[in-house]
Amino acid sequence: MKRLLALAASLVTLTVTAAPPQDTPAGEQRFRSLYKELVETNTTLSAGSCTLAAERMAARLKGAGFPDSDLHLYVAPDHPKEGGLVAVYPGRDPAQKAVLLMAHIDVVEAKREDWTRDPFTLVEENGSFYARGASDDKAEAAIWVDLLIRYRSEHYVPRRTLKVALTCGEETSGALNGAEWLTKNRRELIDAAFAINEGAAGELDAAGNRVSLDVEAGEKFPQNYQLEVTNPGGHSSRPVKDNAIYRLAAALTKIGAYDFPPQFNDANRAYFTGMAKIQAGKGETAVANAMNGFLKDPADTSSIAVVAAKDPSWNATLRTTCVATLLDAGHATNALPQRARATVNCRIFPGVTPETVRTKLAELAGDPAVKVTTQETRGPTSAAPPLTAAILGPIQKLTNEFWPGVPVLPILQAGATDGEFTNAVGIPTYGIEPIFVGPDLGHIHGLNEYIGVKSLLEGREFLYRLIKIYADQK
Repeated sequence: MKRLLALAASLVTLTVTAAPPQDTPAGEQRFRSLYKELVETNTTLSAGSCTLAAERMAARLKGAGFPDSDLHLYVAPDHPKEGGLVAVYPGRDPAQKAVLLMAHIDVVEAKREDWTRDPFTLVEENGSFYARGASDDKAEAAIWVDLLIRYRSEHYVPRRTLKVALTCGEETSGALNGAEWLTKNRRELIDAAFAINEGAAGELDAAGNRVSLDVEAGEKFPQNYQLEVTNPGGHSSRPVKDNAIYRLAAALTKIGAYDFPPQFNDANRAYFTGMAKIQAGKGETAVANAMNGFLKDPADTSSIAVVAAKDPSWNATLRTTCVATLLDAGHATNALPQRARATVNCRIFPGVTPETVRTKLAELAGDPAVKVTTQETRGPTSAAPPLTAAILGPIQKLTNEFWPGVPVLPILQAGATDGEFTNAVGIPTYGIEPIFVGPDLGHIHGLNEYIGVKSLLEGREFLYRLIKIYADQK
């Protein structure tokens, strides 16, 4: 922990000399075309096809000269539209293990009637790209594919082999997860010294100023729970107090009012150590003092309350969180409800078991009529990968060159990524996506998802250089 805190502290004070490199206009146009094709390929579980998107990306690589032997399309027989692609770019030193570049190509559902624009048409407007998947996670997927094409056009031969894995199923609980499938069925295809994945980004404040570039150093565990109340029901003209909807609503109200206790590990301690300095530099003395307060004394509840109230992302980094996300109740407008169900989505702090959280939800509900059950578990739990100087050093160097004075901070990811599957099989996986987003996170998973054009193109250049550094490391 001391090493990680020291790294975080040292990364806050940076200097810079060089400007970011720029690709040729033709290269940028190629990337824009590839990105547009990927984004406009519908990959929702309900109506889209990851298999088609993977095939289109394979065609792009083949058109750039990649042989079929290096393009591995895969499809599970019982999930024909949930396929993916592993593309291999051979290195010159077979003694060095590969670098794996991961991205999921499936996206969250999007209803046209709710969006300002067609969610499956990429629109460039007011300096941003708008579309479902414009950010999550087709931005990084397109960068990886374009990066291989760019390297090949330069006749670049890395020391380490590079592998790009485009997978499906990350966004939908219960869908076939491509990353998990590869770890179980084609482990040798993705074997690597380490992997780079989504899971962290650059932070902008409300005014659009860069605050920090974050690197995921661990993530919380997602788990869904079902709350259910059943009742004999009856005619709505004869209401009774024992109503399934009311009992479920009362339980949800209690759960919504509860805050799980704060917890600390290396990742969130390192993050708040750096963020306290950033806040102090911005003149946010009260926030900085609060962060320093609970770093010194984890039982300082008043300081924790100040930080948790200031930013929902900070709150999520501090504790297990649970929130109601789905409701299903009643069967007729003129009948008392016979059944009421709710899904509560929890993001569990590392080291806390799903059963511990289920027990707490049942306790909070405080009603034996409310049955709380654990729904299907997403995947394995895994330890956070070690954040070494070999990983952080190149990021620090490039951040210095691209964005003077912007610190690099390790974070605990409040969400979940496919990194849980690769970490679990011994491939250390880091969330590195140098694309800056504001407090609204670019509306990922929500309406009118967007990403800044300039930020996307800068992130593409950053990763182009970063992966070269990693690929040539011994």
